[in-house]
Amino acid sequence: MANRTSTQNLRKRVRYHYRGNAAGSTLRLTLGCLLGLELRRVGSGKRMTFGKAGEATLSQWMADNARVCWIEQSEPWDLESQLISQLDLPLNLDQNRHNAFHSCLKELRAQARQRARELPISS
Repeated sequence: MANRTSTQNLRKRVRYHYRGNAAGSTLRLTLGCLLGLELRRVGSGKRMTFGKAGEATLSQWMADNARVCWIEQSEPWDLESQLISQLDLPLNLDQNRHNAFHSCLKELRAQARQRARELPISS
């Protein structure tokens, strides 16, 4: 398999999921959509986030409910593929079409993006 080395270290990636925004984190996008937060276009209109208040709500929800753990793995993409194929990981869309929740989650995110496109750009 091709080398998919990230340019960021694990600490930076996890921190962004916890403190960033939906435009840069598919985890935040998914969780915000599931929590019913309103996705909005921001800036030039190409990026979509839950706005300042929504992102703060999501960050607090994650602080209260989300936990992270890891193991060292020389080729983590191999383990990732194995885990996604063998476990019920409903929030993963990549490599996970077999999951019963995949189409529902994909549609929920698509609807949120479509609604955001119909709303004016937020500041």
